[in-house]
Amino acid sequence: MAYYFTTTVKGNLEETIEKVKGGLAGKGFGVLSDIDVQATMKKKLGEDFRPYRILGACNPPFAHKALQAEDKIGTMLPCNVIVQETSPGTCEVSAVDPVESMKAVSNPALGSVAGDIRSMLKSVIDGLS
Repeated sequence: MAYYFTTTVKGNLEETIEKVKGGLAGKGFGVLSDIDVQATMKKKLGEDFRPYRILGACNPPFAHKALQAEDKIGTMLPCNVIVQETSPGTCEVSAVDPVESMKAVSNPALGSVAGDIRSMLKSVIDGLS
């Protein structure tokens, strides 16, 4: 199984990011971080890179449950959602599949939390197309 969900969206990068943030907010997620990979590659390496952003999404009630079940799970939080421009006017949006990433942790208590988060993230991604 893939470790992410993905869809293609018509629109520029900024418009798509706003749609993603709105979809996430509708499911109780906030965006804790917004990493501009394109700007970072240019600044740190002098390399040109396509428009590519990594949004660190967090749903506080579920993060709290996960942290109660496994105190080191913060190393795998927040849930990353990427938005990248694949061609002018077209973006690809992908989100981590938390069920797949949690397989690396041997703690059954995380299963239901990861399943709930998976459903919410998948709903956001599916709602964009």
